[in-house]
Amino acid sequence: MLSRQLRSVTSRAAASRTPYAIAPPALRTYAQAAPAQDAKPPVALYGLDGTYASALYTAAVKTSALETTSKSLAALADVFKKDPKLPVILTAPTLTPGDKAQIIQELQRHMGGQDKSDTVKNFLKTLADNNRLGILQGVCEKFTTLMGAARGEIDLTITSASKLDPKTLQRLETAVSKSEYSQGKKLKVIPKVNPEIKGGLVVEIGDRTIDLSVSSKISKMNKLLTDTL
Repeated sequence: MLSRQLRSVTSRAAASRTPYAIAPPALRTYAQAAPAQDAKPPVALYGLDGTYASALYTAAVKTSALETTSKSLAALADVFKKDPKLPVILTAPTLTPGDKAQIIQELQRHMGGQDKSDTVKNFLKTLADNNRLGILQGVCEKFTTLMGAARGEIDLTITSASKLDPKTLQRLETAVSKSEYSQGKKLKVIPKVNPEIKGGLVVEIGDRTIDLSVSSKISKMNKLLTDTL
């Protein structure tokens, strides 16, 4: 696992360091060529990871590297899925500039040489310089949202208490695609598991949420009993 390879890096880190000043993503450090298409992100994203993902999208468009950037981040997203300890290492407060440089090299290796324009490499350096490597996983997820929107897709997030089988997911996708919620767009199904909902489903499509979870029903019932008593 990548986290195992990087563990030696963190063990050599200093006990304390002066944090980098928080600054917005500096596009000028890795955006060079004139845009061949509209560089504006197709949808507005929120949160620090959303801000950086939007900045990376703009930079990728300007360097004509949108597809390769998307593939590189998809490869990094797979690393996070396979290695749950990686976020802990990336958020370690004791990482030195040298440690971060080694981490970036390892992350590049896992991208499989797809980042020909160095757009992602320079972006990772920007994250490191601003002490923000810890948001990389979120950036990968948000960038997927941007790419889906650019392709005319809309995310359909289905959260269940336990993993759903492919047939059930397909039936849900078909049902939603025929509803007004799909807006006539291609759906990208994102299954998630959250035992805390206890049962039922939470369906999110675009900015709409349909909460059919057992936990939600229990909460409503408790509120009703409280208001009655």
